[in-house]
Amino acid sequence: MRLGYLLLSFCRVVEVGAAALLLCATAARAAGAPIPHGTLEFVAENQWIAPGRTIHLGLHFQMEKGWHIYWTNPGDSGEPPRVKWQLPAAVTAGEIEWPTPRRLGTPTIVDYGYQDDVVLIVPLHVAAGFTTHGETRGTAQFGAEVKVLVCREMCIPGKAQLSLTLPVESQPPAPDAQTAELFAAARKAMPRPVPSSWGISVADAGDSFALTAKLGEHFAQASFFPLQESQIKNAAPQQFAAVPGGFRLTLQKSDQLLKPIARLKGVLVLAGNLGYIIDVPVTANKAVTARRDDGRSLAAAVFRPSSVIATPPLAR
Repeated sequence: MRLGYLLLSFCRVVEVGAAALLLCATAARAAGAPIPHGTLEFVAENQWIAPGRTIHLGLHFQMEKGWHIYWTNPGDSGEPPRVKWQLPAAVTAGEIEWPTPRRLGTPTIVDYGYQDDVVLIVPLHVAAGFTTHGETRGTAQFGAEVKVLVCREMCIPGKAQLSLTLPVESQPPAPDAQTAELFAAARKAMPRPVPSSWGISVADAGDSFALTAKLGEHFAQASFFPLQESQIKNAAPQQFAAVPGGFRLTLQKSDQLLKPIARLKGVLVLAGNLGYIIDVPVTANKAVTARRDDGRSLAAAVFRPSSVIATPPLAR
């Protein structure tokens, strides 16, 4: 259990949970299941499934004003939603596709998550030999047990059991008009690959990371969301400085980061809430010394700029 989850000052856990609710439907969306201070809806992007094809399902969270859920890295407190799938044989679920998060919390405790309304998209692959009772047509039922932590000044754990039934056809799945707008908005909120013309590098500067972005254009602000926990101080200001052709962000290291990291992964957010997936080697920007047993010091390697490697969708 995370330490932040136990902090009464911000994220005090109350032992109250939403009752599990079984919902079934034969359309592209099921009725919403209650969760603490909100609802959770199970939706499909396609009208049917087909052997050998991938479809996308969505977990549509709608929270009351002021309440939030968490990103894959929740920050200083909390837990992201967890899903336990109940799927037909020969159907496999991929990783959750996480929209660009927001900074939430107080000046001393910062979380990463979502308020109001968010859709988590999950790809499901249907094997080429998939059948229902030996037939290529019929119906298939998809189930999901979702555990979620919903927070404001305190946190309330909830759980919902969801179910959605879709037809099985032989032709490629067609989009469903009922959910097209919802999925379009969800994809617009997803972080995207970094343009090939950009150059992004990260240097280890001892007690901080220096993230330099050469974009060929001016941006007035930027922020970084680390994919892994305990790498940077979430509540520390991210110092922004303009450099020729871009900017530099100084990210203070977490006190819990006890050894060097090879790569810095996460989402870089620019003005207008545009998120970009980055996965960048970490090199040394200046002499960072380490003590040998005999008391002598070693100088770190010289910084060499490296181009960014984008790896969508975001996976921990």
